Amino acid sequence: MRPAQLPTMQVFYATQFVLPLPLGHRFPMAKYQLLRDRLAVELPQIKLMQAMPASDGELALVHNPAYIGAISDGSVDPRLMREIGFPWSPAMAERARRSVGATIAACRAAFREGVAANIAGGTHHAYADKGGGFCVFNDAAVASRLMQAEWARSKPGTLRVAIVDLDVHQGNGTASIFHGDSSVFTVSIHGAKNFPFRKEASDLDVDLADGCEDDEYLHALDIALDELERRFEPGLVVYLAGADPHEGDRLGRLKLTWDGLQARDRRVFDWAWQRRIPLAFAMAGGYGTRIEDTVQAQVNTFRVAAEYRGRWQNRTR
Repeated sequence: MRPAQLPTMQVFYATQFVLPLPLGHRFPMAKYQLLRDRLAVELPQIKLMQAMPASDGELALVHNPAYIGAISDGSVDPRLMREIGFPWSPAMAERARRSVGATIAACRAAFREGVAANIAGGTHHAYADKGGGFCVFNDAAVASRLMQAEWARSKPGTLRVAIVDLDVHQGNGTASIFHGDSSVFTVSIHGAKNFPFRKEASDLDVDLADGCEDDEYLHALDIALDELERRFEPGLVVYLAGADPHEGDRLGRLKLTWDGLQARDRRVFDWAWQRRIPLAFAMAGGYGTRIEDTVQAQVNTFRVAAEYRGRWQNRTR
């Protein structure tokens, strides 16, 4: 008898584009390659695939064409680059496009296979006409709009997308982009006193106090998922699985343990699985005092994801 085949989960990366950051820069660029290396060794059911760059047309589904052009050719206002937090370089512009491209590819794969991922992404502080907080283009927003456009070419009705943002920082750019749009439901569970200090209104915002621990967080998430189900029926979930609510994160200010973060992930994946909704996820933020802690939190998310990808495969046999 042939052994059971491991379910393949497609995971997209752009780790070959490393930004030339100044010495001491607080963004942990190395975490992406570290995560990719561990996934390759520890999760054989993951298929790592290089992300292609998002095109100007794809980016323009969300972003101002002048802003796209300025990021592409380096003519962007230095004040906007300071708000983003990266120095401009050709590698920065290419990586920003590929970070969006990875979430686009993950969404397409999720429709076919149930679950797929972007090793990076989660760039939720990017608005239509500017970036911020280490975010250049908004991958979840562009991917959602493109999936809606592709859906409309072959299927009746409008694809409804739920963006479930569990990065510790509020998804202000995403909330602004989809304000008043009934086809996309934005959920953000975040630290009340954390960045961004001027928040936008999501469809559902849950503010958490500094020091929030596992039980309180998971209770808030359960209520939020119940509210999402009451108010919206998505055909696609885009999940921002930030590692920064972890107690070891230097920017997070919450106190979730390893077990708490895994329970959080399991709740989101299970919510989508129980309703047979395809789910694409991006890793979003993570700024551990020890970079190994951030990577461990992310590996744990992928372990849960691979389990749920297996459930989709078993369903289709």
